[in-house]
Amino acid sequence: MNIAKRIQEAAVKSLETLYKGPFSDKDFQINHTKPEFEGEYTIVLFALVKALKKSPEAIGDELGKQLIADFPQLFSGFNVIKGFLNLSVCDSYWLELVQNNHNDICYGKQPMNGKKVMVEYSSPNTNKPLHLGHLRNNFLGWSVAEILKANGNEVIKSCIVNDRGIHICKSMIAWQLFANGATPSSTKTKGDHLVGEYYVKFNEEYKKQMQQLIQTGMSEADAEKNAPIMLQTQQMLLDWENGKPEVIELWKMMNSWVYEGFDITYKSIGCDFDKTYYESDTYLLGKDIVQDGLYKKIFFKKEDGSVWIDLTAEGLDEKLVMRKDGTSVYITQDIGLAKQKYDQYQIDQSIYVIGDEQNYHMKVLKLIAQKLAFPYADDIHHLSYGMVELPSGKMKSREGTVVDADDMVDEMISTAKALTASLGKVKEFDEAELEHLYKTLGLGAMKFYLLRVDPKKKMIFNPEESIDFHGFTGPFIQYTFARIQSILRKENSIEQLTAGSLLPLEKKLVFQLEQFPTAIIDSAKELNPSVIANYLFVLSQHFNSFYAEHSISNAESIDKKNLRLQISTMTANVIRSGMQLLGIQVPSKM
Repeated sequence: MNIAKRIQEAAVKSLETLYKGPFSDKDFQINHTKPEFEGEYTIVLFALVKALKKSPEAIGDELGKQLIADFPQLFSGFNVIKGFLNLSVCDSYWLELVQNNHNDICYGKQPMNGKKVMVEYSSPNTNKPLHLGHLRNNFLGWSVAEILKANGNEVIKSCIVNDRGIHICKSMIAWQLFANGATPSSTKTKGDHLVGEYYVKFNEEYKKQMQQLIQTGMSEADAEKNAPIMLQTQQMLLDWENGKPEVIELWKMMNSWVYEGFDITYKSIGCDFDKTYYESDTYLLGKDIVQDGLYKKIFFKKEDGSVWIDLTAEGLDEKLVMRKDGTSVYITQDIGLAKQKYDQYQIDQSIYVIGDEQNYHMKVLKLIAQKLAFPYADDIHHLSYGMVELPSGKMKSREGTVVDADDMVDEMISTAKALTASLGKVKEFDEAELEHLYKTLGLGAMKFYLLRVDPKKKMIFNPEESIDFHGFTGPFIQYTFARIQSILRKENSIEQLTAGSLLPLEKKLVFQLEQFPTAIIDSAKELNPSVIANYLFVLSQHFNSFYAEHSISNAESIDKKNLRLQISTMTANVIRSGMQLLGIQVPSKM
């Protein structure tokens, strides 16, 4: 039980002792004490004034005295400031916390709770490589999955690969027209990059052909429909759906190139999945569900034979769920896949990590599942996140202006190498250690920068700012960890502490360490890794302030030295554990 919960329970008991009535933790609020006041926790008293018919100052004075009388082992003092009861927790509590947990590498993590959660993320298309936007998606999904695990959930990480459709055929047609049989091995190009080049070539040729048609007098709308390369692409999609052997063979070959490329990228960024779904396997799912929904009059059929659902009562509109020719649309297959996930895993919650441009689509999916009375409907959750831009502006795949994930990773590693070399502190590293360090710093900087922002917010990714060793960055926290490891390599810790007292900066640091389990819980409730990122930054700041003020090797006594070593050990363990939840490694030396 954390200290805040213990204070809540203590306050309820002391209130009942004082005022002889039933009380609960809903009768008051507990906050962290503001830095300018003495104490660690503050009870806000205003909600008690009306019932007790006393001033908040009087209630605070009476409750403070009662708490110290009832719980002398927990509270060492109090003060009342304008209706706020500030409580000082006994040093013995903080000393016991350090003694019991400094070597616990699982500190803060919760026991298994029996719940099963699926987190779907990444969702790449096989017509282009992963890009910067995918990186935010992957880092966010992976981190949320790990944070949910740390809260005691069984987690299945899943990915749906968009491997079919008109956009895939665009790359295929362009490859047939312009590649002259080029392959990843013949061009020494990563497979997903090669296919992505032909997606860009398609759009270049499409624009050229449209302009030619417009110059003959055709309208722009008709030119869009009748450009020869678009007609070829549409025919290829029909051929694929009809199983034409040579089209299927080309599709399999080009997709295999992309998957090999994806695997390299996923491995380099530390991303993995427990289950991968493919749209080519799922696009027919949901058609039977639509027929059942028609029978139950949840859906309705229009005169042309297309099937719709009316969501106007829910503030939306009518939504197509099946075309007039009986073919699926995206929402059809998503309904089917949602059911398949539940049938396969009996999940208690299904989390979709998808950009905020799909907010409408995800609302529709959940509403349809609810109207169909699926048992998992209420447990569909859209973790909506904002888009990522560079300082130079937005990116567009079809115009070839996106920043490939691989290029961004390489740039971050190069930036880490240049910055580390400029600091001149790498003489004791061999070449392999240096390469590992550069990757650890470069990836850590990128992941932390993309995860430190609340997912709901749009953001601009600035590579140079992300790798600053002194700011709100991953390398600052990594450096703090490495600094602690350097300290611990020089000293030996003594296992037992005798009773003692804490200096202000020692107490401030231990107080922050005590918050780690709460940070893990809060980040899971909010599905927000930035809670962990912000926590780790503040913890690192506190450690550096503590270390700048208090010597460890030349401490005032052996007990003080031991205490500071144990506080340092616990800080390092929490940093390592917290950074692992963000998918970030920490170097033992820098």
